[in-house]
Amino acid sequence: MGPGRSGGGVVEHAAMARTPIRSRDLGKTEKPRKDIDRNMSEPPETMPIAMDEKTTRPMPGSQPVEAGLHLVATPIGNLRDITLRALDVLRAADRIYAEDTRVARKLLDAYGVSTRATACHDHNEDRMCKAILNALEAGECIALISDAGTPLISDPGYKIARDAIAAGHRVRALPGASAPIAALTVSGLPSDTFLFDGFPPSKSGARQRRFGKLANVPGTLIFFESAQRLAASLADMAAQFGPRPAVVARELTKKFEEVRHGDLDGLARHYEEAGPPRGEIVILVAAPDAGAHDWSDDEVDAALRDALETLKVKNAAASVAEMSGWSKRDLYARALRLKGGDG
Repeated sequence: MGPGRSGGGVVEHAAMARTPIRSRDLGKTEKPRKDIDRNMSEPPETMPIAMDEKTTRPMPGSQPVEAGLHLVATPIGNLRDITLRALDVLRAADRIYAEDTRVARKLLDAYGVSTRATACHDHNEDRMCKAILNALEAGECIALISDAGTPLISDPGYKIARDAIAAGHRVRALPGASAPIAALTVSGLPSDTFLFDGFPPSKSGARQRRFGKLANVPGTLIFFESAQRLAASLADMAAQFGPRPAVVARELTKKFEEVRHGDLDGLARHYEEAGPPRGEIVILVAAPDAGAHDWSDDEVDAALRDALETLKVKNAAASVAEMSGWSKRDLYARALRLKGGDG
């Protein structure tokens, strides 16, 4: 469900000119599934929408599906969160690539999509990338889905999208469910600026070093975490971030969805005592309070050295100024001394 670590109009128009329009399956409807009990034997949040078997007209707004690579977001727990456009593409696709074909099959079967899914995961992405590029070159319609949520976001697919773009193929996003965004919207924490950092390292020492580098990010922090490491990870966050407001969101969109608020210390103690919870977990941590911490000279120098590893002096000074509250002019002079070996 880590984050993906984008030419121009000429490439786009060239790709459009050579991509045929595909309309296979467009306008077809599936008969209501006989294995779904209309007396709600399945939980209502997992029941697909029944279709009218008498009509053969396309759904309102349906359009022919073009060849190319389609990055299709899938539900994160509630099957009814699939979009109509996603179903159009999945039904028209020549090939569907999925992180786990067994998980994908449940979704595809629920909506009558018969196309076979092929596995594409971290261990075979390089090999699958070549196969997908060959299929795109042949003018096929390719759908890439993850187990849950939006492809590439803490999921495989970045290399495939990157190489498809480089080869001049059309890459389209079919927006939909995304656990980090869903969690942010229900957290009550500021949503104007945020950073999604995926899964923290599994070892405490590496986690704390990672959190230390994020401590002064001026926005809400969003992480995934496993149930078994939740309490320990929250404790490490408390050690590095201090007593900030935080939220643990789990089982989003499902029957037992829970959004728990507290400070990091309190949440760490709760899950230490209660034990690992069930379900997929998102942790959100509030930004540091403005002016809550006055940076020392040593802290400023350490931040500048980190920034200078990847940024020019001017940009490094601006970045640290935003985090620390120090003036850009002072930081620029300080960064020049550090870069020249004088400080």
